[in-house]
Amino acid sequence: MDDRNRDLLTEIELTGLAQTPERRRLRLILRFGPVAVVLIGVAILARSPLLGRLSLEGLRESRGQLLAFVHGHPLESLLAYALVYVVTVGLSLPTALILTLTGGFLFGPWVGGAAAAVCSTLGAVVIFLVSRLTVGDAVEARTGARVRALAEEIKKDAFFYILTLRLIPVMPFWLANVAAGLIAIRTTTFAVATLIGIFPVAVIYAGVGSGLGLLFDTGQRLSPHTLITPQVLLPLAGLAVLSVLPVLYQRRRGRRGPSA
Repeated sequence: MDDRNRDLLTEIELTGLAQTPERRRLRLILRFGPVAVVLIGVAILARSPLLGRLSLEGLRESRGQLLAFVHGHPLESLLAYALVYVVTVGLSLPTALILTLTGGFLFGPWVGGAAAAVCSTLGAVVIFLVSRLTVGDAVEARTGARVRALAEEIKKDAFFYILTLRLIPVMPFWLANVAAGLIAIRTTTFAVATLIGIFPVAVIYAGVGSGLGLLFDTGQRLSPHTLITPQVLLPLAGLAVLSVLPVLYQRRRGRRGPSA
């Protein structure tokens, strides 16, 4: 649970209102309100045409208007891009890749990549906190000793585990956010590891997106996955290996310590 919400609940309990109807209603709102907002947001977007426009074909069709708006209103367009990115990632919609490519196309690899990394981190923190607030404490209280022991091991190297998950997509991005929320990882640790892990990946994908104009001119049908070539995957694989090394070093040092 978020530290501020936990402190608020503790303060209410200390005042003797823990069993009152007002206290129960407040606890329900704090626990399930955020997830209700997320579900409502997903339902609204699912019925809107916005998701259909978040594709390479939609970007091809509207690139003239988008580039003109970015040229005429650079700050406003960057803020609008950031808002769409944070909201869609915060709602766990599968739009991160196409939005990162779009950021590179509209703003260039460095500005677009940096904006995508920051916005993706903010959206991930939203889902992390919602997961922690809604079911995190309940899951911790009901898990067995082996699961709790595993969670404690993950907490010891939480930064590097999160960093590795960002560089090696062994699970969907939204699922990693939810899973991290079920473990009492510090929010700052989750956010910093996510940002550091996502930044190089976002810049690489934004670099791919910056060249979409030439591909659009060819008229061929494109999809995000067809753009991920070996030249893109090799740097990502190298980053993933580097992220695993600190964890392996910590494990090896921990095993040698007891034997010594």
